[in-house]
Amino acid sequence: MRQAGRSLPEYLALREGVGMLESCMRPDMVVEITLQPVRRYGVDAAIFFSDIVLPLKAVGVDLDIKPGVGPVVASPVRTLADVEAIPDLTPDHVPFISQAVAELVAELGATPLIGFAGAPFTVASYLVEGGPSKEHAKTKAMMFGAPEVWDALMRKIAGISAAYLVVLVAAGASAVQLFDSWAGALTRADYREHVMPHSARVLADAGELGVPRIHFGVGTANLLGLMGDAGADVVGVDWRTPLADAIPLVGDRVVQGNLDPTLVFAPTDVMTARAGQVIEAGRAAKGHIFNLGHGVIPSTDPDQLKRLTEFVQSYPV
Repeated sequence: MRQAGRSLPEYLALREGVGMLESCMRPDMVVEITLQPVRRYGVDAAIFFSDIVLPLKAVGVDLDIKPGVGPVVASPVRTLADVEAIPDLTPDHVPFISQAVAELVAELGATPLIGFAGAPFTVASYLVEGGPSKEHAKTKAMMFGAPEVWDALMRKIAGISAAYLVVLVAAGASAVQLFDSWAGALTRADYREHVMPHSARVLADAGELGVPRIHFGVGTANLLGLMGDAGADVVGVDWRTPLADAIPLVGDRVVQGNLDPTLVFAPTDVMTARAGQVIEAGRAAKGHIFNLGHGVIPSTDPDQLKRLTEFVQSYPV
């Protein structure tokens, strides 16, 4: 996913006293944190260290990531004027990203680097709600009750996310991932009408770059087919949906996932047995990228993750 290193003692030591967004804007820290799980686990790809709200911060939106809370926006978006006040992203907004990617690609050699961005719905939710939300009530109220504001906001975010992914790939990223963490709050009909076209725009722009595109959401069992149709080459599946159920929904696409992250807290033999079941289920897909079904839980034992990585990498093909 995008949090592979956050349980590592070396990560915690480096981040001590440094805010999340500050660490994402310092190339030296981005490079080091991205490399930490690659060094420790020998994983097959590196995940660029960042956050989905970073592009908003870079263009001047007044927001911060508060420990234990998440992204908090000082002035939530309510009107068309609020949307129009958000600048479009250009490479000049994120020179530190281009620098970090270039340095990472040089360090990683043959190991590919995956960059990511937030999908329009999830980023819009933070902007409208002013922070994390379980109900997304204000977000849906805008989507249903002020469609012109909603459409403008989604177009704005789609443009920012697409431009950000272009920066990542231009600097050397080998693949991109679009995170729609909160899309599971939507019905199929609402996703198709109000969200899918905007995510499709981001994925289409990324597709023109010639790199693989991964699309992931949390609790999106009812949306997996649509998320694939939005333009993904790879559809991420969270742990709630068995791969046997997900694979027919995504069609001729690669699947990514989907071991429950809490299984890393179970005895090793239990964890590896369940990981083996995930791998076997993935054989029915066009292709399968083994991964956790969401991010690494911060209190995870790094040694147990190492055992999981070794188990998967040694599993008979």
